[in-house]
Amino acid sequence: MTVPAGAIRIEHVSRRFRVHDKATRSLKELAVSLGRDTGRDVQALTDVSFAVEPGEAVALVGRNGSGKSTLLRIVSGIIQPSSGRVEVGGRVGSLLELGAGFHPEFSGRENVYLNGSIHGLSRRTIDEAMDEIVAFAELERFIDLPVRTYSSGMVMRLGFAVAAHIQADILLLDEVFAVGDEEFQRKCFRKVVEFKQRGGTIVFVSHDAAAVERLCERAVLLRQGEVVIDGNAQAALTVYQQQLAAERNPAEAAAGLREWGSGEAHIRAVRVLGAEGEERKAFLAGEPAVIEVRVETEQALPAPWLSYELHDETGLLLAAGGEDTARLGWREESGERLLRLAVDRLPVADGVFRLRFGLAAGEGGSWYHLLDDAVEFVVHPASDGKGALRLEGSWSMQEIAAGGGNPH
Repeated sequence: MTVPAGAIRIEHVSRRFRVHDKATRSLKELAVSLGRDTGRDVQALTDVSFAVEPGEAVALVGRNGSGKSTLLRIVSGIIQPSSGRVEVGGRVGSLLELGAGFHPEFSGRENVYLNGSIHGLSRRTIDEAMDEIVAFAELERFIDLPVRTYSSGMVMRLGFAVAAHIQADILLLDEVFAVGDEEFQRKCFRKVVEFKQRGGTIVFVSHDAAAVERLCERAVLLRQGEVVIDGNAQAALTVYQQQLAAERNPAEAAAGLREWGSGEAHIRAVRVLGAEGEERKAFLAGEPAVIEVRVETEQALPAPWLSYELHDETGLLLAAGGEDTARLGWREESGERLLRLAVDRLPVADGVFRLRFGLAAGEGGSWYHLLDDAVEFVVHPASDGKGALRLEGSWSMQEIAAGGGNPH
């Protein structure tokens, strides 16, 4: 049965991989290992079935190792299922491994032609799109240099630019909004939204709940290779975040996960305020500030533990602490509360800083809600001091008489 352009049919798909504890490195090792293979099978997907209609935007969510990327690679045709059937209608644009297939000795321009031809584009089509691709990737000054001279971010930007300009019916996205700086990420997101508005079909893998909710109305939650939920995106994300409630730093955080928890309490907003109570995004070093956290509970809840961390823009932890909200007068009832931390003098001197907040069932307990990168603010130096932190105090001096020994 032929499916219409933009449609995907996934029927009882399973996929196994054969893995080996030790990779075979030479022909001799391969010959010696014949007949006594110690490899084992890993089941990546088990009996997965669902359909995507033309123009739909569907997210695949779940923990690392749940089978999301494997499923995308099967849909794209990179690998085949061990059993089951996949049918895809129309041309597929894959933004999976950005920059994969680029030749390091070829220039960026030559790699655009190479990559475009792999996606089935004619040279004339690439000629017409070249200027737009180069401008989108912001590589005008570097496009005729060998790709081996590019940074990893430049390679990924060029890979996204090529893939995003393919006239596809279906777009497969795997954590692509981690490309480049925040402004470039926003540009990438706008490009994908334009594709959606033109009626394109999207299958999107991401740990970023905000991006999923903005792009997709529907989500498929995978757990250990099986479909757990196929329905409303927000509902699927809630169950996914609950799976992470016991972990402080899940591995998925490195791939864009920004919040998780069991959901009995939520951090709805975090603001940094100036001395007059006005919301601020920038401060001078040493200024006073108030950090305001708005919390909501939909049921009576014992006083939770509020944790906080201060990070610089590289992610380095600068300070951390916690507060038992019982000491602040928390009452065991539902509702909204504003928790405030007053800081007499900001202890940071210069840079961009981010705050992380969490609500837990007691100190060291499982998370009701953890919100990474809850708020960002900038501090400008107020004097000739250097470094990220301020080291302040009162100086004094004592004269030491000749022969008087050490002062006591």
